[in-house]
Amino acid sequence: MHEISELMTKDHRSCDDFLAVVEKAVNDQNWQLAQAEFPRLRDALLNHFEAEESILFPLFEKRTGMYQGPTQVMRGEHVQMRQLLAAAEAALAKREADDYSGNAETLLIMIQQHNVKEENILYPMCDQQLADQLDALLPELQKQLAG
Repeated sequence: MHEISELMTKDHRSCDDFLAVVEKAVNDQNWQLAQAEFPRLRDALLNHFEAEESILFPLFEKRTGMYQGPTQVMRGEHVQMRQLLAAAEAALAKREADDYSGNAETLLIMIQQHNVKEENILYPMCDQQLADQLDALLPELQKQLAG
């Protein structure tokens, strides 16, 4: 990985894959598999948010002086996605397929819109602004993404 955008976009795809596995298990009413796989989805998303909020965004904000710009919007969306994730997890625990699917579908749409903004706007800005810090930054991000 040579750029922030490459690393973080790859992690987006990994989170998408986890979501698809759980969704298929719920659709197949394979509750055991869905409940076994959901923690991987939850942890991957939360680790991703944490990598951005505790490492990437603060460095970007410090470098650019933009504290109320794109990173603030992304943090707000992270709050909403955490709520949807928790609602999906609660529905899954009760084996309520329709409730799970409604929350998961809303989460998926939000993730897709969120990722487009990060991948096309914010990450390229980070690549440009933080290029001189990649040697230290990329391993730190990788460690947080891995949990």
